[in-house]
Amino acid sequence: MTDRERRPRTKLVEGGRRKEWRGRLVNPPVERASTILFESASELESGRPGLGTYRYGLQGTATQWALAEALTELEPGAAGTALYSSGMAAITTPLLSLLSPGDELLAPDNVYGPTRRFCDAFLKRHGVATRYYDPLIGRGIDDLIGDTTRVVLLESPGSLTMEVQDVPAICAAARSRDVVTLLDNTWATPLFFPAIAAGVDVTMIAATKYVGGHADVMLGAATATAGYFDGIQEATWNLGHCLSPDDAWLGSRGLRTMAVRLKQHEESALTIAEWLKAQPQVGRVLHPAIADCPGHEIWKRDFKGSSGLFSFELEGADREQRNAFVDRLNLFGIGYSWGGYESLAIPVDPYRTVTKPPADSLIRLHIGLEDPQDLIDDLAKSLRGVRA
Repeated sequence: MTDRERRPRTKLVEGGRRKEWRGRLVNPPVERASTILFESASELESGRPGLGTYRYGLQGTATQWALAEALTELEPGAAGTALYSSGMAAITTPLLSLLSPGDELLAPDNVYGPTRRFCDAFLKRHGVATRYYDPLIGRGIDDLIGDTTRVVLLESPGSLTMEVQDVPAICAAARSRDVVTLLDNTWATPLFFPAIAAGVDVTMIAATKYVGGHADVMLGAATATAGYFDGIQEATWNLGHCLSPDDAWLGSRGLRTMAVRLKQHEESALTIAEWLKAQPQVGRVLHPAIADCPGHEIWKRDFKGSSGLFSFELEGADREQRNAFVDRLNLFGIGYSWGGYESLAIPVDPYRTVTKPPADSLIRLHIGLEDPQDLIDDLAKSLRGVRA
């Protein structure tokens, strides 16, 4: 069996663990370095930065290369992975490498809030126009692609409202017009949705979430096909992005157990989502694996599983009642991010310009690794307050 034939869970364990990088150790060690010493001036002047080549701390050591290689192996058809100190940097850097003044970016209306702010402020100031589209547009994206459209950004499922996009159809339409596709694949990870194989040119994840898995590290990764990886990696170094070796090591450690953690996140989240759906105080439950979530049929066709993040509405509640519901929870922390072992709940107010915004009573849950019955008991206690 070759490395490429290994199944994803085996790749999680074996990826990046080259013997020349780890010696007799199970894991490649933490190599902290700024300056790399060379044997001669000619050696200093030869070669180019890349995986496995020591040049300077910015280009990484075996600690960073191990994580990058492991993430690349999870995406069949990928040429390489660039690493970042945040998921946001993993989104903005590929955009900056591909867009120039005068270009247009198409972005889904449900895109991650900080990504929208980057598009509407930074990119606009530098001459790049952003046009937002209905995330459920599918092949209809072809009608929006114009002469200046350079990139189509996707996010599936979408932030907060969980619409599942028809990624293969959108990518096929974009490719037929020589337009690049970028996908924020943080929710599914390559385990549940191998994006490159679905036609995506560049797939990004906030590896802070399920790769790290323990709410203790900031990580981002952009994995690209051969046509785009070198340019993104060069832009990453030109902008001075460098993931610390300690954070890269934590990312590699988290990666080894991601499959078993995701399985538990999935099982517990589905149990809780189905329970919420049966409660009279709850309106819509926006979970891609539940039949009435927008794009559910696409999820069923394209995805290999679901993670622990979803949203739901309190039936008839206003913002004050919704916020009070969150405040009454004991086992759910109130905080940004997700993907860690701990459960989280936040009230959310999605901003939309093309599609209809959701009601004021939307709450996003991340279901962690606690016993799901304890989490249900906590939610039930808070729901009793809504009924009262």
